[in-house]
Amino acid sequence: MILHVNGQEQAASPRPGQCLRTMLRELGWFGVKKGCDAGDCGACTVHLDGEPVHSCLLPAFRAEGRRVTTIEGLAGSCTPELGETAGLHPMQQAFLDAQGYQCGFCTPGMIMTASVLDQGQRSDLATALKGNLCRCTGYGAIAEAIAGVARVERLADGDGEPCGRSIPAPAGRGIVSGDAAFTFDLAVPDLLHLKVLRSPHAHARISRIDRAAALAVPGVVAIFTHEDVPAKSFSTGRHENPLDDAADTRILDPILRFIGQRVAAVVAISEEAAEAGCGALLVDYEIRDAVLDPDEAMRPGSPLVVHDSADQPGEDAPPRLSHPNLAAEVHGEVGDVTAGFAEADLIHEATYHSQRVQHAHLETHGALGWRDDDGRLVIRSSTQTPFLTRDALADLLELERDSVRVLCGRVGGGFGGKQEMLTEDLVALAVLATGRPVKWELTRQEQFSATTTRHPMRVTVKMGARRDGTLTATALNVVSNTGAYGNHAGGVIHHGCNEVIGVYRCPNKRVDGYAVYTHTLPSGAFRGYGLSQTIFAVESAMDELARGLGLDPFEMRRRNVVRPGDPMVSNSLEPHDVEYGSYGLDQCLDLVAAAMRELAPADIPSADWLVGTGMALAMIDTIPPRGHFAEARIALRADGTYALDVGTAEFGNGTTTVHAQIAASALGTIPDRISLCHGDTDRIGHDTGAYGSTGIVVAGQATLKAALALSQGLREAAAERGGGAPDQYRVHRDGVSSPSGDIGFSDLLSDGPIVRRGKADGSPRSVAFNVQGFRVAVHRSSGEVRILDSLHAADAGRVMNPMQCRGQIEGGVAQAIGAALYEAVRIDDEGRVVTQTFRNYHIPAFADVPRTKVFFADTYDRIGPLGAKSMSESPFNPVAPALANAIRDATGARLTATPFAPDRIYLSVMEAVEHRDSPV
Repeated sequence: MILHVNGQEQAASPRPGQCLRTMLRELGWFGVKKGCDAGDCGACTVHLDGEPVHSCLLPAFRAEGRRVTTIEGLAGSCTPELGETAGLHPMQQAFLDAQGYQCGFCTPGMIMTASVLDQGQRSDLATALKGNLCRCTGYGAIAEAIAGVARVERLADGDGEPCGRSIPAPAGRGIVSGDAAFTFDLAVPDLLHLKVLRSPHAHARISRIDRAAALAVPGVVAIFTHEDVPAKSFSTGRHENPLDDAADTRILDPILRFIGQRVAAVVAISEEAAEAGCGALLVDYEIRDAVLDPDEAMRPGSPLVVHDSADQPGEDAPPRLSHPNLAAEVHGEVGDVTAGFAEADLIHEATYHSQRVQHAHLETHGALGWRDDDGRLVIRSSTQTPFLTRDALADLLELERDSVRVLCGRVGGGFGGKQEMLTEDLVALAVLATGRPVKWELTRQEQFSATTTRHPMRVTVKMGARRDGTLTATALNVVSNTGAYGNHAGGVIHHGCNEVIGVYRCPNKRVDGYAVYTHTLPSGAFRGYGLSQTIFAVESAMDELARGLGLDPFEMRRRNVVRPGDPMVSNSLEPHDVEYGSYGLDQCLDLVAAAMRELAPADIPSADWLVGTGMALAMIDTIPPRGHFAEARIALRADGTYALDVGTAEFGNGTTTVHAQIAASALGTIPDRISLCHGDTDRIGHDTGAYGSTGIVVAGQATLKAALALSQGLREAAAERGGGAPDQYRVHRDGVSSPSGDIGFSDLLSDGPIVRRGKADGSPRSVAFNVQGFRVAVHRSSGEVRILDSLHAADAGRVMNPMQCRGQIEGGVAQAIGAALYEAVRIDDEGRVVTQTFRNYHIPAFADVPRTKVFFADTYDRIGPLGAKSMSESPFNPVAPALANAIRDATGARLTATPFAPDRIYLSVMEAVEHRDSPV
């Protein structure tokens, strides 16, 4: 059949059942993204005869003879070979000017929908954009783009210091035009496809796999079972020190520990053939007892989850583990907690529950692999940790490290979920076995049922205070469900029990934390890394103490928070490398308190709505402990531009923008003259990875050191030619100036290239602070919650890019609102994930998210690069308790479990009313 795509005729032969999305991508239109293949997310939106449609739902044959427009052709006719047209459509330009994106994966579909909205539809974006989801932005920048609000600052020479300005992202034009290449946005000849058969049982042993029928499926090339792969154990979790995580996982394991675990892999010439091959495998299982609840798992006699002697606990799991189902535990006490509670005039004790939450990044996990011309293994992956993944593959497959290359395209969101090696191992194995390129892209169903989630936790908190509000004692008992495997089990339980109480001055503290194995979907790294769950409990308890003592909640915090000079103590007095590089918590508290006082009277529809306000705070170490390293390399080009190589990956965290700003600041130029390459193990020596909000504070430090070294090198080279001392020279856009005149860059390069490198080791570490405030209305009969006002203050040190940092905060708050109000990965009584689509796992849509007003503390961090601190994951952390405290203020009901669903709110309100009205 003939398709008319972007003004060009293209011949195509759709396969039976093929959708338009996959056919367009096969024709080279990679701006059409896959986010769900169910019509839920809108990432695949194209125009069909001028009308937006979800191309994943449209049978390809229905496009015959009709006009199809993708993001690449929105501004005019083009071909896949030539890419975008010379200009941009007005809506593309609007998204560019407002920077209406972060990772950019949803952006093509969002623009395709927005470009055809009429004025009436633009006045009701909640309805108009209901078919398009964004996980990163919180929708504020998208609304501004559609309204034509320009936010970016475009610097010209002489416009001053680049840092502290809202510089546009270097990849912006590629994102809005559809040319930015994500993981699978390239054509690979002779490509094979990998699919996996997954366990239908929560706990079983594979007794037999018959592959004969599967091998007979036309197109099947290879099949892998546990008998065909290395038996070496590893962890999917990626950390600088591999021993931080339990080595309890195998590529394919004969013992299955959760529904959805890999059983076998089939490689074939098409996805359809690979799926058919999986369906033809005959597997006999020896079904075993399963334990799904962490409390049951810790009882004597519970079925073991990790039992093989080859499975080693991580270094965060002390040798005195009290039960074989414990992946890690943490215990500590400072002072005398019993005596501290005896001194208290008021004690609050309660148990708080936080549920599983999915990262829901729109680009699912996946990898492409091939051998290059030198026979090296190359893996292109959607990962936050290319170097650690490279090292793990080399170790697992017994390859020389230099014979493996891992690189990233642009990564479509992560939120900690891609600090795992979940697909690269099987892809690498298949490439080595077949000698051909191999692709494995997870479906949305697999993303929900077979990757990782936030750790569900039960936190029992007990806090005591004197009448003046001074804390006397704090005790935490935390049970974290790590699921079937211990990736991140130790790190999350330790981190979750650290800053949450370290932020408060209290002489007596005790922590008991347990990370427990169960036969359920593994947990993993998630935005906040354990703090969002424990902060929900502690900040709710602080609110109850304030209420019981008749204190303003802000004042209660002011009387107890740490200040510069105070030791930061959680559950141990052992020395650490965390310092007050700067301190803005007092400003954050004051900013939100003042903004809440200045709110206009609430506009509520009827007396059935109860109005209340609430707040919460959070502290986070700016860098993870136990080592985080980065390198950068920068070189001068003859035309006066610079080539900057960094190892950290870009996945919507904005690091490429800020790195260009940092380098430009050090070199006296503008960011447009910095060309940056990221996330490629061939470009630099090492980078621990883009997690723990380290893309600026560690990798940016390496960039600053490299750029400063290059600036010094250029001055030294100029001094050799012009005489005098290097400090008499100044680097600027076109060369190096001195009192005796300018020396051009081409002259400086006449003796060879000038290249410098920089390294950062992630120590010492600073602290960042966040304060969230809400005003809500709660319907007394239905339990519905409406957020009337959302206010957030952040201590990010020197804010390197205000527009971008504000977007990170807005997105973090929006994601946390989803986790607080409705998101939940639900597992049935057999251990099966039942929320496997965006249709039954509700992430915030445009209509769900309030506009958050963001404030920045005025601080300058002496540890971070040019005064900056981290601000990617921490805005998430205080949101749930701030919402709970606002609902408590409105209704009198204390919610102790997320999500705050209407039925749960209604029942809590009724319980609070009964308790209030009952006779004493």
